[in-house]
Amino acid sequence: MKKTLKFGVLACAIALAGCSQSSNTTHVIAEQTSAAQAIQTYSANTFFDTTSFIGSSFSPSGEKILVSSDESGIYSLYEVDVKTGSKERLTNFEDSTYPVRYFPNDERVLFTKDSGGNERYHVYVREVDGSIKDLTPGAETRAGFAGFTKDGSQFFISSNQRDAKFMDLYRVDSETYKVSPVYQNELGLDVGAISPDGRFIALSKNNSNKDSDTYILDTYKKTLKPHLISQHDDPAQYTPETFSADGKYLYYSTDAKGEFSQMWRYELATGKHTPALEDEWDVTFIYFSNSGRYQVSGVNADASTKVSILDTLTGKQVAMPAIPNGNLHGVNFSSDEKTMAFYLNSDTSPSNLFVWQVGSNKAKQLTNTLSKDIDQYDLVESTIVRFKSFDALEIPGVLYKPKQANRNNKVPALVWVHGGPGGQSRTGYRAMQQHLVNHGYAIFAVNNRGSSGYGKTFFHLDDKKHGTDDLQDIVYGKKHLQSLEWVDADKIGIIGGSYGGFMTAAALAFEPEEFKVGINIFGVTNWVRTLNSIPPWWESFKKALYDEMGDPATDGERHRAISPLFHAKNITKPLMVIQGANDPRVLQVESDELVAAVKANGVPVEYVLFDDEGHGFTKKENRITASNAYLKFLDTYLK
Repeated sequence: MKKTLKFGVLACAIALAGCSQSSNTTHVIAEQTSAAQAIQTYSANTFFDTTSFIGSSFSPSGEKILVSSDESGIYSLYEVDVKTGSKERLTNFEDSTYPVRYFPNDERVLFTKDSGGNERYHVYVREVDGSIKDLTPGAETRAGFAGFTKDGSQFFISSNQRDAKFMDLYRVDSETYKVSPVYQNELGLDVGAISPDGRFIALSKNNSNKDSDTYILDTYKKTLKPHLISQHDDPAQYTPETFSADGKYLYYSTDAKGEFSQMWRYELATGKHTPALEDEWDVTFIYFSNSGRYQVSGVNADASTKVSILDTLTGKQVAMPAIPNGNLHGVNFSSDEKTMAFYLNSDTSPSNLFVWQVGSNKAKQLTNTLSKDIDQYDLVESTIVRFKSFDALEIPGVLYKPKQANRNNKVPALVWVHGGPGGQSRTGYRAMQQHLVNHGYAIFAVNNRGSSGYGKTFFHLDDKKHGTDDLQDIVYGKKHLQSLEWVDADKIGIIGGSYGGFMTAAALAFEPEEFKVGINIFGVTNWVRTLNSIPPWWESFKKALYDEMGDPATDGERHRAISPLFHAKNITKPLMVIQGANDPRVLQVESDELVAAVKANGVPVEYVLFDDEGHGFTKKENRITASNAYLKFLDTYLK
């Protein structure tokens, strides 16, 4: 997601990757054979027999890779042997644990974990003997890892233990774990990057949802006063990304030069700014291998991430070996830079971990994450489709056509709405979507105005227009589905998570005749309450949030007007609501009240409450339960 915090913290979830398709494909779909393809359908249990992996940090020796995998039902840490692919489990908590990295000089590991989905993440160290220490204790503490010094003697963490609203920066001794304050954050700044020697800290400040600044803090100066390096007149985003391996340059992203974000670099010694990387889409990240020889960058190209790896010694792109179709992500190098780890993902294949001896002609696949009981042929590749909305604005979306569908076998369909606002539906494997498509439901993931990835003008078109103009994009996405000869025009529902859950409830409340059913997953239904009860650690981007959604002190009337809860009497179509009891963003009371209000209308309502989840799913068992519930609900009220 774009780094501009467009209430993006409400986005449900967790992965970016995929493969790009043609943007002019509707006519191709229409011309496909009229004979339904015979495929096997699979249960939710089978789809979620798929295993997810996160992380690709090499051990200092390069012999192991630190990952987190949900093969046990929740995300736990594992070490993967580079030669054999065998795994050893390192953690066994009731809550998911997520990898940070190995220590640079030994096999201790850092990881993060919250409690029951409350998003108060702590930073932990796992010692070589298996013992575990919480480096950031405190029931109300929220902390994060910020980087090691290049020699590995120290690392940095951010924590709100002093003030719940602000993340201060601390230095931790790698041997003794002694914690020393570095920067007391009184200005609402966010740590973006730390130079390899630990001297310079790059900080960012959100001034509005269109404007941010980048600062440099020299920790060798007694004043500890951040220095602004992003002087500009017109609103623009300046976001620190990383320092060069030699510490001479800070790389930062900015949309000041056009519609899309570019990478620039700032020379610390001279203060000179020069362009580093640009594309016809947003350049979303850049980082370097240990010595700086390899530069890894990514571009958000029409809802797919395209990764490039540059050999800075030769100035040429690294020639990769033959690998399966899909998109790279999670690229990492061993400390000696002789081995590269990466993941490969596509619409029909979950992310698999590979290792490659740089320069050799073959990469080794270490994982097989798709269930052995699923024939990949039965899964569906997406197409990128565009349509005109109510005001002739072109709206993109990701369309999944069931293999059973044709003009003689029309299928029901769902408009999928992403989280955010400011999120983006993207290509790549998603078990829940493939499960529904496999059972004969078309899915059209519409990237309504306000979505990231299509330029800053498009991104801001929904500012303070939520539930109105962006909702019309969703309605017109439904009309596009109705124009397809293989879709049953009378059987179209809406589904979405987080902000998409709000849009689902809003569609049923404000456009009650458009959709036959709605599935609201962790969705906001009362903006008045939500915007007055945001977690304290959102303080640094609260101004940007209010620029996006409106300040509850002055826009309460509009918030009430767009909140489905206050208009629930209009909901006449079957509704399903999914909620996590520990959700700090969308409080359970919102879903409780919506369910009660819609039931009072005599409308069928299914309510699935998870006592051990927050804002999204961390447990495989719950994902299976939810997916079974979606399918049963749709089979009952839509198909």
